[in-house]
Amino acid sequence: MQNCKTLAGTAAQKRSKCSLLTRLPLLLAILMLCAVFMSSCADVQHNLKPCLEGHVYGFWGGLWHGMIAPFAWVGSWFSNDIAVWAVNNNGGWYTTGFILGIGCLTGGSSKAAS
Repeated sequence: MQNCKTLAGTAAQKRSKCSLLTRLPLLLAILMLCAVFMSSCADVQHNLKPCLEGHVYGFWGGLWHGMIAPFAWVGSWFSNDIAVWAVNNNGGWYTTGFILGIGCLTGGSSKAAS
């Protein structure tokens, strides 16, 4: 990819090309954000009742789900039966376990300290 210094043409042409090249990542990010917002408004009809029956996940379930979250996330791209987060959880304790599980997998704050 050419940088702004190597572009041929008049000074006005160089400025317009350089401004487009430097603004392209911002424009792409804005377009992606708009796409996410537009898709979040889609009408989804899910039957959650089966998800809320059965085992209620607590702290230990959240810890385990946090540890396997990156793998579950990739798996969810290929199968609708794989979820990153358990819908049927007990709230705060599940969330605490989930956050700690993700922290255990990524090394926690030890990387930030060094």
